[in-house]
Amino acid sequence: MGENNTDTSIQNDQSGEVRTRSKRRSIHTCRRKSAQDDNVSIRTILEALEQGVNWIDTAPIYGLGHSEKLLGKAIKQAAQKPIISNKCGLAWNEQQREVNSLKSNSIREQCHDSLRRLGVDVIDLYQIHWPKPNEDIEQAWEEMVKLKEEGKIRYLGVSNFSVAQIERIRKIHPVASLQSRYNMLVREIEDGLLEYCKANDIGVMAWSPMERGLLTGKFSHQRLKDLPEDDHRKTSPDFSEPKFSATLKLVDALGEIAGRNGQSCSQMAISWILHRSEITAVIVGARKPEQIAETAVASKWDMSDNDVETIQQLLTALDKENIANSI
Repeated sequence: MGENNTDTSIQNDQSGEVRTRSKRRSIHTCRRKSAQDDNVSIRTILEALEQGVNWIDTAPIYGLGHSEKLLGKAIKQAAQKPIISNKCGLAWNEQQREVNSLKSNSIREQCHDSLRRLGVDVIDLYQIHWPKPNEDIEQAWEEMVKLKEEGKIRYLGVSNFSVAQIERIRKIHPVASLQSRYNMLVREIEDGLLEYCKANDIGVMAWSPMERGLLTGKFSHQRLKDLPEDDHRKTSPDFSEPKFSATLKLVDALGEIAGRNGQSCSQMAISWILHRSEITAVIVGARKPEQIAETAVASKWDMSDNDVETIQQLLTALDKENIANSI
């Protein structure tokens, strides 16, 4: 998640342990610590809640605890407390450098710290952020089960796990949900993971639906050029030629489909993900209160089978072009 960013997740109509028939949205708070940025983020959260958002997703690593504190301030001003989704496993050292930590004592400490910063007594959904170190995921999961039994967590989930990793921890306790990167340009979870989650009643929440802005219809060669030199996209293969131009060509074609339906490219990116029956929710970023309105209505677009097929043809053509260019 980027700096000063909030995230909204839109829930698909499915039932299950965490999945409900309401459309849910979730908020990430800003990483910066200036009062002005904090106020904007809090207003964004409150605007989302005002529009019916009932699910807020965050993590202690966002802003090294600042995200959680900001969220805690926002929910104190809210008329109704939303469902809180949080993560563990990414901590930081004295030099404020990110470290992976899944030891049982660390998980317990992380949970207690999160509860304190959020100002709540229980976290509704607690997830292992990344399965690193891989050998410690069982240890972390066992401690999370204990925290659940103590009433500090309601449901247990994971993020960025493989089928094999989920299988290992399911022997200890059921997995309620999985967060995974999924969008038109990143579709690896279609190769078995989505089917597995559906078969085992595991909710799937897709993150990065716009793929770092590429699928918004607002990126161009000039915008890429104008990005700050320290922006990670400057050195990403996805933003390098010839792949970048091929993606822009795809987005132009997607824009035509979206336009025929009275939708934006961003709304199409969300709706395309939600058309999959395996998907529970899409986590969408928003920096300002006014951006909530665009993402909030995206789940109402019932994409036609013809549009889905046309998009698949475009994605297949892009895959072939990228493969040919890499040889």
